[in-house]
Amino acid sequence: MDSRELLKIAEEARFNAYVPYSKFRVGAALLTSDGKVYTGCNIESASFGATNCAERTAIFKAISEGEKKFVKLAVASDNSDKNQPTWPCGICRQVIVEFADDIQIITGSSKGDIIEINIKDLLPHYFAKGDF
Repeated sequence: MDSRELLKIAEEARFNAYVPYSKFRVGAALLTSDGKVYTGCNIESASFGATNCAERTAIFKAISEGEKKFVKLAVASDNSDKNQPTWPCGICRQVIVEFADDIQIITGSSKGDIIEINIKDLLPHYFAKGDF
């Protein structure tokens, strides 16, 4: 699957977001090594610590279904309509690298500019399993 198509799926996934507080919808689409796609959206809670980002929702969904190998993760938000990138937050970056330390992150707009970057470039010197 090409990156533009994966980003389009992420853009669609944002419409499932539950965002009564921020009103900022985010969607994610995670591509596995065998071609399956798992989507996620951000889900907010009045107890903000219980809020979950779209990227982690997609990853946890895939892991819970037995998936272990990921190649691409597309992230989109309402900013995608303005051709602006949406980057994973710090917590998501750490979770992403935990499960896929060589994954490509895709953001931008399926109708405009696309940015692709490796997770290692977004989170250099990350904390890894072998560090403890």
